[in-house]
Amino acid sequence: MLKKMLTLLTMASVATLFFGSTAYAADWTGGCTTADCHAGIEEIVPPDLQMAKQLKMNGQMHGDPDGCVMCHGGNPKATKKEEAHKGIPATLRMAPGPKEYYPDPGSIWIAENTCGACHVGYGYRAELSLMNTETGKISGNLHTWGIKEAADFNNPYGNYDAEDIDSQVPIVGTEEYRAYMKDQIAMYPKQYPKSLQQMPNPTVDEVKADPKLAAMTYQRTDCNRCHIGVRGREKRGDYRGMGCSACHILYSNDGFYEGNDKSIKKDEPGHMLKHQIVGNRKTDGIPVETCNSCHNRGKRIGVSYQGLMEFPYGSPYNEDGGKQPKLHTKKYMFISDDLHHQQQSRKGNPEGGLLCQDCHTSIDMHGDGNIHGTTMGQVEIECTDCHGTPKKYPWELPLGYGDEFGRKEMTKPRGVADKLMNTGQQFGYPYDAEDGFILSTRGNPLGNVVRRGNKVIVHSATGNDFEVAGLKAIDEADAWKDPSGEVAMNAISGHLEKMECYTCHASWAPQCYGCHVKVDYSSKDGKQKGATDWIASGNTRDAQGQTSESKLGSGGTFVAGKSMESRSYLRWEDPVLGIGGEGKVSPLMPGCQVTYTVVDDTGEVIVNNMIADAPDEAKYVGQEHVPLAIDMAPVQPHTAQRKARTCESCHSNAKVAGLGLGNGTFGTKQHENYVADLLDAQTGEIIPGKHSVQIQAIPKLDFDWSQIVTREGEQLATVGSHWPLSRAFNKKELDTFLRPNTCMGCHQNMSEVELWQKVSKEGMLNPKEHQDKMNEMLKNMAKHAPVTK
Repeated sequence: MLKKMLTLLTMASVATLFFGSTAYAADWTGGCTTADCHAGIEEIVPPDLQMAKQLKMNGQMHGDPDGCVMCHGGNPKATKKEEAHKGIPATLRMAPGPKEYYPDPGSIWIAENTCGACHVGYGYRAELSLMNTETGKISGNLHTWGIKEAADFNNPYGNYDAEDIDSQVPIVGTEEYRAYMKDQIAMYPKQYPKSLQQMPNPTVDEVKADPKLAAMTYQRTDCNRCHIGVRGREKRGDYRGMGCSACHILYSNDGFYEGNDKSIKKDEPGHMLKHQIVGNRKTDGIPVETCNSCHNRGKRIGVSYQGLMEFPYGSPYNEDGGKQPKLHTKKYMFISDDLHHQQQSRKGNPEGGLLCQDCHTSIDMHGDGNIHGTTMGQVEIECTDCHGTPKKYPWELPLGYGDEFGRKEMTKPRGVADKLMNTGQQFGYPYDAEDGFILSTRGNPLGNVVRRGNKVIVHSATGNDFEVAGLKAIDEADAWKDPSGEVAMNAISGHLEKMECYTCHASWAPQCYGCHVKVDYSSKDGKQKGATDWIASGNTRDAQGQTSESKLGSGGTFVAGKSMESRSYLRWEDPVLGIGGEGKVSPLMPGCQVTYTVVDDTGEVIVNNMIADAPDEAKYVGQEHVPLAIDMAPVQPHTAQRKARTCESCHSNAKVAGLGLGNGTFGTKQHENYVADLLDAQTGEIIPGKHSVQIQAIPKLDFDWSQIVTREGEQLATVGSHWPLSRAFNKKELDTFLRPNTCMGCHQNMSEVELWQKVSKEGMLNPKEHQDKMNEMLKNMAKHAPVTK
């Protein structure tokens, strides 16, 4: 079987296949970097690296002393561009290796002939990974439109037809990891489908018969441009390569080439920054901003990690009197960047901060050869893998800690690994194991994280090394900087048992309430409204690995139907909490809160402000009332701060509990048309006969977008559409969680002057004095309390 064959291939055997031929002696000179062609182009990797030496040595054997043909293919003997950029002559072909000329050797569609010749199986893994299939994104959006195929946590669709052609045993990973994933897949088979079908592309007539199918047009034109099978949108901040090149070749926000290859235009946006691969300490790491060319929509974790949140204003004015340039077609405000990023961005700190790749593993990025239906299905790390708990170091924790998904917790300490995975499975800088490589919660060694005594050291691809704040070390040294941290994690054991770490430590989350989508299939001035279909573009490709939109300015494959988006309002503070897919308390953020309007090909509005129902949600939370399909999705916001949220910010906040802003008192008339005109004060009748509706009704929405549950525990909206454990708090949990009006326990007695004078003093107490006074009262009560047996 393919997976087993790939697993058995070692780097030595690949090198023999790829580089072993000596049939073509270097009896000519020339190659790609002659004066008439790519003179001055940068070395793809530093010349002292073994990779560079190997490329040049083997390129020499095939007529190219620069080694370019080993990745790009082409004819190194040609003297004209047209001939050089054609297919490789039969006498020069290599197996495995390039068979054509490849403008972007990283393209996922030909990667097994290029990058995959050395990095065995990576192309296959990436092709089935979430970065290419986007199946979770597709299912989440379709669910909120009411598409039945996406109900009940099913994941039938992807960007491409895909099949896991052998057993669902991962290609890569330790035996412990493979056993773990076998159990995970057995528990949740819907989250790990064996095959995917390309998401359908409905005709206009089909949409007219069933307007909710416009979801698929919207998905194709607006949501799915960020997969690695295509090159993506030609807008500031969105320029990137395809496949492997999407991450490992840098593009600036403005997309201008700054290298020395005279054949590449320097005044045309859409080109790589330089002809150089990045990925580890040898070549430099992958900047956060590269990840953000995609991770700026949906859960927006990339820009949130930087501290950025979109907003409509573009203020303040710049030195020319204008507003800020758009980035990813949006304008941004700065809130607060993640703690792990802050050190990178703060002036005066010589160390820098962590890159995305410093935490996220190869499996997180490339997949493991299985089809994953959701992000949490593919990501293998937890915060405690590095930080541990106040009572256990990471190596003392069992596998699966923090990643339970409802399973019974294991008990055996996971330990550390003395070596990485098998040759060819784990690339990167060769760090010394020291006292062992730290293991992920699913059992794989983290190649850049090691144990040093009782310390955890993270080796960043930036070249910096960081000592992790280990919770057990802090607890043993009684070095808590804030007593609330010790109370939250030690005294109240339920916090660690029932909550994600980022429930408290994520200081904010972008909250885009109300996703108002209009899909318009009409024409204007005889021209059909429509846009680039990113899925059809990726499925239209040639032998060189190029898709219909990958050539600059080509525009891609057109589809009828123009999608437009708007929102109701934005927030960032005090994210709502609920139960996430792993069964723990998690921050939530508006996912796909879609209310849709559809205009047909005649210009008629056939559906206006429709919200779908979610009968499957009612079934899984066990209630008769059918919630709406608008989704408040569990999220790891990537906005962690050293100082966590305060107790009051959660336990005294109705919005955080899911009861909505203002405890559900706002937004209660959204289901009615609102006319802002002259009214009769007695009757409420509209006085002018000729008037307009100011705010159009959303017929099903009689509560605010921020509310997901009533005080009696009846769920009003969807909470996550990927995992059966995700939901809003139930009544029992709300009764336990909410502690409003706590202040009144004491202050209701302020009007009792004589009593109050006995327990207070003249003037105002500062917060510390107030806390001390309450502590004194509690101890006084305990002192005089009767002894109980």
